[in-house]
Amino acid sequence: MRAQTTSTQQAKNGNNKKLKASMPLAKKRVRTRVASRKSQEWIPQVKDLMTPRPVTLSGDDSVRALRDLFDWKQIRHVPITGDDGQLVGLMSHRDYLTIAVSKLAHLQKWEQDAIYDSMKIRDVMGKKVVSVSPDAPLAAAAEILSKKKFGCLPVVKDRKLVGIITESDFVKAFLTWSAKFRSNPA
Repeated sequence: MRAQTTSTQQAKNGNNKKLKASMPLAKKRVRTRVASRKSQEWIPQVKDLMTPRPVTLSGDDSVRALRDLFDWKQIRHVPITGDDGQLVGLMSHRDYLTIAVSKLAHLQKWEQDAIYDSMKIRDVMGKKVVSVSPDAPLAAAAEILSKKKFGCLPVVKDRKLVGIITESDFVKAFLTWSAKFRSNPA
């Protein structure tokens, strides 16, 4: 009860940042709600789960650079940005495979490499990209991913790419939160 009183006092004084920072994401919402019934419930936002400053490529980069990046970083989505950091497109591993399988599967590797070197990302990337704000509720991002069957959402603030949130981020968070709830019964 003493810890709850301290949490309540901290919440009333607005000094609960340290308390929130030390707790897991799912616990923050619960503790904030318990700490002060008058205070607003904590709602997780995209910025709480996104990967900040994701690896990007330019539209002028080659498809071979994209392939090499997928292989090297073991990622499935690469935002494409302009010189000013604005999001201009997106390439998924599925998009890349569509190019590779449909048009180049019958060629030798060296022939594929030569073609990939000559193909620019801007010519094959998706340009109508749905993005989300870092301040958007996490549930809204999850709903977009689910309903639209997207694998990721670029996170944009003031027209600049600031992060990316993927299906994998949600799965990792669920596993982390689930483990914490199992180890800390209420």
